[in-house]
Amino acid sequence: MALRRVAIDTYRENVAYLHRDCAVYRAEGFQALSKVEIRANGRRILATLNVVDDENIVGCDELGLSEDAFLQLDIQNGHPASVSQAEPPESIGALRRKIGGERLGREDFGGIIRDIAELRYSKIELTAFVVATNRDELDREEVYFLTEAMVASGRTLDWHERLVVDKHCIGGIPGNRTSMLVVPIVAAHGLLCPKTSSRAITSPAGTADTMEVLANVELPFEQLAGIVRDHRGCLAWGGTANLSPADDVLISVERPLAVDAPGQMVASILSKKIAAGSTHLVLDIPIGPTAKVRSMPEAQRLRRLFEYVAGRMHLSLDVVITDGRQPVGNGIGPVLEARDVMRVLENDPRAPNDLRQKSLRLAGRLIECSPDVRGGDGFAIARDILDSGRALSKMNSIMAAQGQKPFDHNNPQLGALTFEIHATESGVVTGIDNLQVARIARVAGAPKVIGSGVDLFRKLGDAVTTGDLLYRVHAGFQSDLEFARQACGKSTGYTIGRTQDVPHVFVEF
Repeated sequence: MALRRVAIDTYRENVAYLHRDCAVYRAEGFQALSKVEIRANGRRILATLNVVDDENIVGCDELGLSEDAFLQLDIQNGHPASVSQAEPPESIGALRRKIGGERLGREDFGGIIRDIAELRYSKIELTAFVVATNRDELDREEVYFLTEAMVASGRTLDWHERLVVDKHCIGGIPGNRTSMLVVPIVAAHGLLCPKTSSRAITSPAGTADTMEVLANVELPFEQLAGIVRDHRGCLAWGGTANLSPADDVLISVERPLAVDAPGQMVASILSKKIAAGSTHLVLDIPIGPTAKVRSMPEAQRLRRLFEYVAGRMHLSLDVVITDGRQPVGNGIGPVLEARDVMRVLENDPRAPNDLRQKSLRLAGRLIECSPDVRGGDGFAIARDILDSGRALSKMNSIMAAQGQKPFDHNNPQLGALTFEIHATESGVVTGIDNLQVARIARVAGAPKVIGSGVDLFRKLGDAVTTGDLLYRVHAGFQSDLEFARQACGKSTGYTIGRTQDVPHVFVEF
């Protein structure tokens, strides 16, 4: 059959298309959503079959492939290919046992993750695995086996240095762009910090989305490695490095399901860091009423699980429990967050102090990984690097090496369409719903429309009077602006009350 590129993004799932009247479809007894094996150009892929009735999509003598599937074969339109029914993944028996509630061993997880990384699982089978391993369905040794298997599914980097540091946050807090400050600070100190980050899937911006406002983030791995060697750090998208690829496939199912089970979270984060060659990791676990982790006992349980698996994987881990009651910084969305980062780096008096202080403390903890730094001295060292301009200089060199883009934090290119949310009563800001303000920024267009988002003017504990500006929403398109306005109509995300009603959390800083 002749291959045809069907311009559909199926997001990390290979999909094949056959016309219902195709002779091969009828003869082979294929059915929709079955797995097929396609061979072409000396390569082989597995795909989920979809059946079409429109010859404008796929003709009777053609085999259509989604964008992801077509790119994997590295061919041109019209190239001949063969298609046959695929054998079930070898690990399907282990998957069925896990669905039945059985405990799995190292070889079981190795087989499942290998098949997932090779795209042998359909979205239905992936969903079954994610649900079967949700919440308390994995014991701590199973989480270790899962992490180990995910590391083995892709490339593992070796920087040939004794100390390779990284910082990560479990997520859920809008505007929390501390990585973009930690990396230049610790790199200026001389530590190796190769920071590869993901793009946002359901949040208004990821580190890679925000960094892309300032410089290129999609770089060939060889160029990325050269930047790390020359400048002691990078801030790039991790998709080109092939680190723990099974994790990327699983995330494509976990996020739409809003599943973020502790075991899966631990395996996802640690597998990426270990595969990237990190030897020391500072992990940020924010807690708050609308954070991923809502209480100190929950945070301590998660900390112990991270520490157990990291210890088994020979990764030095420092878990820090932080304040997650509200967004960090003033901006939510790529351009707004880039503005906040550059203002901190330039020691601008308008820089958000919470972003500055949190970044300094996290950077200080990483600096204390160095054997020649006494415990407790890291914060002062990090502050000196930032205040002296060395962090800014390092960031500029990293941006130049990655391909710097013009950006002026005094005149950021924000979405021209705006509306404002004002206080409807006098009092004190007693609550900011992380989930709701992130959703407002998202429906306003962030991160795809980089100038879209939410610009905050009041934070927890601030006194307000009726009519005071709480935040401004930016959008690039009228439809996005209306979606955001409707979201604000349901809930602004702000609660106004009395000073004594401001929630308190007991955190490490």
